[in-house]
Amino acid sequence: MIYKFEFRLIARKFLRSLITSHGNWDIRESIIIRLIDDVGRVGFGEIAPLSWFGSETLAQALDFCYQLPQEITAKAIFTIPDDLPACQFGFESALAELETRETGENNQCPMPNAQCPMPHYSALLPAKEAALNAWQNLWKEGYRTFKWKIGVDAIAQELAIFDLLIRSLPDTAKLRLDANGGLSYSEAQLWLENCDEFSEKIEFIEQPLAVTEFARMLQLSQMYKTAIALDESVATIAQLNAAYQQGWRGIFVIKPAIAGSPSKLRQFCKQHNIDAVFSSVFETVIGRKAALQLAAELSHHNRAVGFGTNHWFEQQEDTWLESLW
Repeated sequence: MIYKFEFRLIARKFLRSLITSHGNWDIRESIIIRLIDDVGRVGFGEIAPLSWFGSETLAQALDFCYQLPQEITAKAIFTIPDDLPACQFGFESALAELETRETGENNQCPMPNAQCPMPHYSALLPAKEAALNAWQNLWKEGYRTFKWKIGVDAIAQELAIFDLLIRSLPDTAKLRLDANGGLSYSEAQLWLENCDEFSEKIEFIEQPLAVTEFARMLQLSQMYKTAIALDESVATIAQLNAAYQQGWRGIFVIKPAIAGSPSKLRQFCKQHNIDAVFSSVFETVIGRKAALQLAAELSHHNRAVGFGTNHWFEQQEDTWLESLW
């Protein structure tokens, strides 16, 4: 079948700068795509690149969209090259939604609920000392798992804030620490030593070392009680395969919107019973819906999904989604 293809570039401003070891992030840009079949049914998808995580750049994704004809086939969608993983996700997601409408099925899972095997979200806290006040309101909203960015300030300062934060969190809370590859080996050891003292509250440390330090992260994962999760090291399906082949059997953080082809991701996760945490790249409700559908289908370890990010934006999604076309 041939589908009419349209796309729009959008931008959303964060309420506050998102601070990571990669730098500060103020505006989230992505591309909303629309496929229309011959009877007018519509499927939406989102291309939300994160180039510093290993996907294509936004410019590359836009160039790809501009080069496409106004009509596209499913065959063309499934031949999008692997160096455009965010494009693969966006187009396959739009096609999957359209096929769902064509068959009259309703297998989408936009939010965790009684029908979806994901009990809760993990909420992203602001970096540095702002986290000390931010978690309370999120707790009142129902969040029980939190993620805090580390590796963005002097380690002594961060460890002092961490001590206050971990002691203030209720006993039933879980905390994830995300270094975004920003720690040295000695700093990672120091963090793991501190986390081992609070192992009942610490779920894992995410990507403590750079992508090039895989062997040392594997070593660290065998030295401490605190679990290590790979994130930047497994951003794409090719990286997922490589880490698995090199012996990683710990936690894999999967960001579906930049991992690549959903069909290939499905195949990998079903072939290897990995411990996966599905996570956001600050996509809109369109990308989140498709990502959560994959999480509902492929999660097996009852971990909170990392999609507690809506509180980072100032603009309500429905105010612009309705005006795109």
